Formats: sequence, C-alpha cells, structure tokens
Amino acid sequence: MSAILWNLCFFLIALGLLVAVHEFGHFWVARRCGVKVERFSIGFGKAIWQRVGKDGTEYTLAMIPLGGYVKMLDERVDDVPEVMKPHAFNNRPLWQRSAIVAAGPIANFLFAIFAYWLVMLIGVQAVKPVIGDVAPQSIAAQAGIEPGMELTQVSGIKTPDWESVNLQFISHIGDESMTLTAQPESNVGYEVTKTLDLSSWSFNPEKESALRTLGITPYSPEVTNVISQVVEGSAAERVGLLAGDELLTIDGQPIDDWMEVVTLIRNHPNMPVPLTVLRDGQEKTIELIPDAREQGDKQIGYAGFAPKTEPWPASYQITIQYGPLEAIPQAMEKTWQIVVLTASMIKKLFTGDVAVENLSGPISIAKGAGMTADFGLVYFLGFLALISVNLGIINLLPLPVLDGGHLLFFGIEAVTRRPVSERIQDVGYRVGSAIIVVLMAVALFNDFARL
Repeated sequence: MSAILWNLCFFLIALGLLVAVHEFGHFWVARRCGVKVERFSIGFGKAIWQRVGKDGTEYTLAMIPLGGYVKMLDERVDDVPEVMKPHAFNNRPLWQRSAIVAAGPIANFLFAIFAYWLVMLIGVQAVKPVIGDVAPQSIAAQAGIEPGMELTQVSGIKTPDWESVNLQFISHIGDESMTLTAQPESNVGYEVTKTLDLSSWSFNPEKESALRTLGITPYSPEVTNVISQVVEGSAAERVGLLAGDELLTIDGQPIDDWMEVVTLIRNHPNMPVPLTVLRDGQEKTIELIPDAREQGDKQIGYAGFAPKTEPWPASYQITIQYGPLEAIPQAMEKTWQIVVLTASMIKKLFTGDVAVENLSGPISIAKGAGMTADFGLVYFLGFLALISVNLGIINLLPLPVLDGGHLLFFGIEAVTRRPVSERIQDVGYRVGSAIIVVLMAVALFNDFARL
C-alpha cells in the first residue's frame, strides 16, 4: 500500500507540474496577444481552491488532476459585450490564434530542455557502454561485434552511457538495419563501424531487453560467491547464513556462476536446498528452504541474501556534467533525441511496427514516477523531461480535440482564406474524442495487464 501511495504522490506531482507548464504556455501567449483569459484551471471538475487575480483571471485547482485548461473569451462559446470583442480569441488574427494553440506543446519542449539542463548541471554518475559478452550466432555476433568493445555511437548518435545506447536501440524497432560505432578494447582511439541486420529482430520492450535480444551483455564487475548482505527476517537469516560466508556448493554442485545459485533458488520455493559454505576457514553445511513469492501465475523461491561484487574499474566510470553554458546545447540535443525517438515510436505504432501492447497509460506513468523519485532528483528530472516531451508531441497529433487538431483547422483556414465550418469542426471533435477514448482504454488495459 505504501508503494502505491508513493507512486500516486509523485504521479500527481509530475502530472500537475507538466499540465501547469502546458497550460501556462497557452495562457502566457494569449495574454501577450491581447486575448482575455477567463479561467486558468489545473484539473477538471469541482474546484478545491480558486481565486481571482488582479488581471481578472480565475485561477482554479480542481479535484480531477488528469489535465487542465485555459478558458479564453470566445464568441463561439459565450455572448461577448461589444467593448470586449477585440479581446475574444476568435477575433484575433490567424497567426495569433495559431501561436496561442502551439504555445502549450512548445512550453513542454522548453520545460524538457530546462529539466535536462538541470540534470547536466547537477551531473549524473554513469558507466561507459562496454560490452561484456556477445551471444554466439546472435544479431550482434553476425555483425562482428566483440566483447570488450565500447559503443560510442548508434546510427550516428553519440552514446556516452548505457541509457543512451538503450534508447537508440529501442528507436530502431521495426527498422531493417542499425549501425554501431565502437572502439575495440585492444586499440584505444580507433573506431570501427558495424551494421546490424534487424530484419529478423523482434522483441517486447515490456518483457525483454533490447540489448539481450540483440545478443549483447553489458560489462559488469565480477560477482563473487561471498555473501555481502543477508535480509532481516529472510529464509537466509533463519538458517544462520552470515555476511562474509563463501558459498562452495549448492545442491551438491560446485558454484561456477552466481546465476546458477539464483536459478536454483528461484526453482525451489518451500523446498530444501543444501548449501556448503566456508566460514572462518571451516566448511559448514546448511539446509536452506527458500520462501515462496508470487510472480504472475507461478511461485518462485526467495532466499534473501546478496553476493559481493568487485568494484567497477575507475576507467569505466564517468560523470556526465557540464557548466551552465555548456549544458544548454547538451540539454537541447538530448531533448531533440527524445523528440525524434517519441515521434518515431508513435509513427511505428500506427504502421504496426510497434505493437499496441507497448502503449502505456497513467498506471505505468505513476510507477515510473515513483521509481525515479526513489533514485533521486536527477532521475526524477529526467523522467519529467521525458514525459513532458511525450505530452508535447501527443498534443501536436492532428486530432481535432488536441492542439494539433486546432492547428490543422488553422492550416486549412490559411489555405482557403475562411474558417472551417462549425459543423465539420464538431464532427472532427467527436471523431477525435472517440479515438482518444479508445487509445486511453487500450493504455489502461495494458497497464492492468502488466500488474
């Protein structure tokens, strides 16, 4: 329950902030264009707080925090006194109406740049994308990718860390090929470019890793057989396992790989698993009975101890950080990459290259908000920037109920020299609303299916 409340709390913070940014974009430009703004609302439904400012605008915080709106004076909606008609939205020049509508998505893009600027300014710890292993006969192996290589670019985009690599890999879902620029381990300063054939590549981003399905395993420090931590109240603590114990055998077999331990324990919930450990120079036999945990429609074993891992080599660790001025172009470039990635994924969603099962809704966003908040301010800022870009792009889709739909009507007006008829606009709004409802229903269904 606490995890749900935590996720909900940061979801509301994230959504409220991004909606406020979006609506403030409309509000600020409308005021600059001389349009009378009657209400600035964050949320829908019954107001839980409101006040009227000196500018005559009613500022409202409503109960349903799933959006917001800016209500402007408009003759198409209400009767407007003769003296106020010049300040009505519908009476402003076409370029001003277009600027007011476009200002919301633009505000989201500017906020993303600001958030990434803060991230670059604060700095983030990362590790270089060095390949630890390549699966035989995999797509990466067939392209000549080798262990020890450091990935420096993916299809011409610089990739200083694994997050950048993963984002670029995901952006190539549905493509026929992808190029990787890498620096071989044995030849520092020299780079090679390899082309991966993606014609047979397919995976579910919700269940599989893009790296693994291509055959790439990131380098990670060696995991030893020495226990570094025992969880209080766990099965491991109950049978007397201690930090510092070295596992020698499990179920009578010598341990060559820690994943063998993980797999065996997961496959034996509530069943005895004999262990041999080395403690203070003496071997000791312990019978561990892993606790059972639900995972989907089956039970898995859980012991409650973790291994000691060797430290990361200093040469593999980096800090991505820039000064106030240097961070500006870096933040703009990062935002542009996310814009291109998001637009590409939306296009592939409509062309069928990306399955509708990958569409996420508010529950997934809430979980993401809570998880990034756990990691700290830098990661939460990155999450806000990502969602802000998505909100901006979605609002630019040419559906009449969205900002993009209004801009589409304004574009038609610019060509025909007359406004689109109210009847056609009304039909467009109905169709657009229906499409949005269907997409939201699919997203919510996917969210519940992932729980």
